[in-house]
Amino acid sequence: MTRMPPPPPRHRLAGALTLAGLLTQIAGLGLDGLPSWSVSLPLWAASLLMWPDIPRRNQWQAGVLAVLGLAFLALAVVGFDATPDITTLLDGNAFVVAMLVGVSFIALIGRPSEGPPNSEPVTGRRGLAGTWLGVQLLGAILNLSAVFMVGDRLERRGRLLEVQLLGLNRGLSSAAMWSPFFAAMGVAVSLAPSLEYTTVLAAGLPLAFAGGLYSVFELSRRFDVSEVPGFSLSPRSLLMPASVAGLVMVFHYVITPSLTIVSIITFLMPTLALAANLARGATATRERLIRHLHYRLPGMRGEITLFLCAGLLTKGLSILVAAATNGDWTLFADFGVGPAMLSYVAIVASAIAGLHPIIGISVLASMLDLDGPHQTLFGFVALASWGVGTAVGPLSGINLSLQGRYGISGYRMMKHNLHYALVMSALVLVAIACLAQAVSA
Repeated sequence: MTRMPPPPPRHRLAGALTLAGLLTQIAGLGLDGLPSWSVSLPLWAASLLMWPDIPRRNQWQAGVLAVLGLAFLALAVVGFDATPDITTLLDGNAFVVAMLVGVSFIALIGRPSEGPPNSEPVTGRRGLAGTWLGVQLLGAILNLSAVFMVGDRLERRGRLLEVQLLGLNRGLSSAAMWSPFFAAMGVAVSLAPSLEYTTVLAAGLPLAFAGGLYSVFELSRRFDVSEVPGFSLSPRSLLMPASVAGLVMVFHYVITPSLTIVSIITFLMPTLALAANLARGATATRERLIRHLHYRLPGMRGEITLFLCAGLLTKGLSILVAAATNGDWTLFADFGVGPAMLSYVAIVASAIAGLHPIIGISVLASMLDLDGPHQTLFGFVALASWGVGTAVGPLSGINLSLQGRYGISGYRMMKHNLHYALVMSALVLVAIACLAQAVSA
């Protein structure tokens, strides 16, 4: 194991607080009466400790969200005599963050075999399809780490080309349309608890693979891919993510049907990681867990802070709207096909302008009052706008990560993905129309 420099005490404390928030969330699944702040406070404390280490651009974005949330809350209290429950003000998106932390432990289970670097590369459309599909399937479980796993393997053959980076970008972002392991799904479920996952899956999965098919043919026309190496899938590389997904479904439908998929993922991923490492011995397990605690968890500071601040914005705006209208106003009286399409377009447009889709999704949710069927439609709008918006948004997490790791500008990725976003948006709008008709039937 590569020896890393010791982390500063602030990082160690932030990692411990983040772990405390996760463990409290897991404990709350089996124990009634645990206060919600026992999860949110450690997570917020960890974010504040790590604030100086967050990139300036992310600080600006998260800071604006938090300030707006507090301003809306103050206006509700001062201007409309609202009396919010102080103990729940910081709860927004806390359980989504707990899920993200839980999923991070999947990296401790192991990685797919990279194979010999001098093996014959898969090129052309087949290689491009392998890159997209590999990131799609691995990323559905491993999230952003799958991009680096596949990208670093491709980079062993030379500096990554734009067409390879576009395959990585689109492969990961489109998985947000259906994967239950994505933060997008956690946000959607938190804002629409009655969301029917199987309905969303039936719409999102075909859309994602349609985007992959389009990408293979569109990129192979725009770029000469005849000699461009791609990622070669193997059964062994898919064994772990497929097994994890199957186990989650067993828990959801057989063992713990009362728990949501997000809740199952939150406790199951750390448990699997611990069990897999214990086979290597107690000492090795302890070393890997400490390393994860001291390095990986503090390294999640950017996304954790963004989600917490977006939750604060949603909470503040919801309280203000409810106080100002006595709970009698919503943005759309009926969240049908027209409002759903308009909402999708607005969120993707804001992503192109530089805002993370979670901001548009959170603001929209705070101004809606949805019944069960319409929660499924809203959830699909949230996931689809996340999937397309993060692909094309220059400041999305995937594009910032590709820029930092491989040197490609986020704005250049946006330029390359504009046509892709238009085609995918047309497909999404058709899916929204079909889904709206289905949920209202």
